Amino acid sequence: MKVVILAGGRGTRLAEETGTRPKPMVEIGGMPLLWHLMGVYANHGLRDFVIACGYKGALIKEFFHNFAVHHSDFTVDLHNGQVQFLNAPRNDWQVSVMDTGLDTMTGGRLLRLRDLIGNGTFMVTYGDGLGNVDISALLAFHRAHGRLATVTAVRPPARFGDLTLDGDAVRAFAEKPQGHEGWINGGFFVFEPGVLDYIDGDDISLEREPLERIAREGQLMAYRHHGFWQPMDTLREKLLLEELWASGNAPWKSNS
Repeated sequence: MKVVILAGGRGTRLAEETGTRPKPMVEIGGMPLLWHLMGVYANHGLRDFVIACGYKGALIKEFFHNFAVHHSDFTVDLHNGQVQFLNAPRNDWQVSVMDTGLDTMTGGRLLRLRDLIGNGTFMVTYGDGLGNVDISALLAFHRAHGRLATVTAVRPPARFGDLTLDGDAVRAFAEKPQGHEGWINGGFFVFEPGVLDYIDGDDISLEREPLERIAREGQLMAYRHHGFWQPMDTLREKLLLEELWASGNAPWKSNS
């Protein structure tokens, strides 16, 4: 099963980092956020990835094209250019890196990948957020309901600390907990190929006409994720993810 990662946006809200690279290539613990995200799927046996590039996509292409060189020791025969890797990376991932246009919207990026996606169920997510989503349970949920599409519903992280008051006494204090109210689109979609029939061209945002229409037709279901989920839209959120990784207890940490 293919996993499509939307990695083509400009990331203007994280301009401190995205002036020189696409947001999915911003590093957490020395590796791009994109690599961490792929590990979430790889932990559940999904290792066939399609990266939909746009803004500064050449940097994503360079990273994966030279992945073995940058993450291995090697011996090179200068006579014929042959390279022998001495401790090659253990990531057994298949990665297709596709230029889907600089200004193409999210739906249009998927439509451009139609031939590569093929006729089977596929997954889609955004390249700028992390979560410890149970991908196997998500897929089982999708297959059980039999509709065209599943979106992972998450509760957004609170912006401020949460106080539980009894009169003037504070009975509980939680520093920026996961939100208690409302569900939002957290990405981590599962789609049937028929979803692509709802997309007309490059200027179509997946989250507008296609998913709105699919929902009206009763073909969109929500998988509720109660665990960790964190977007990376600001420098503050990037530093939070860095702190979690440095602690050694990052909720999304991959074994792959």
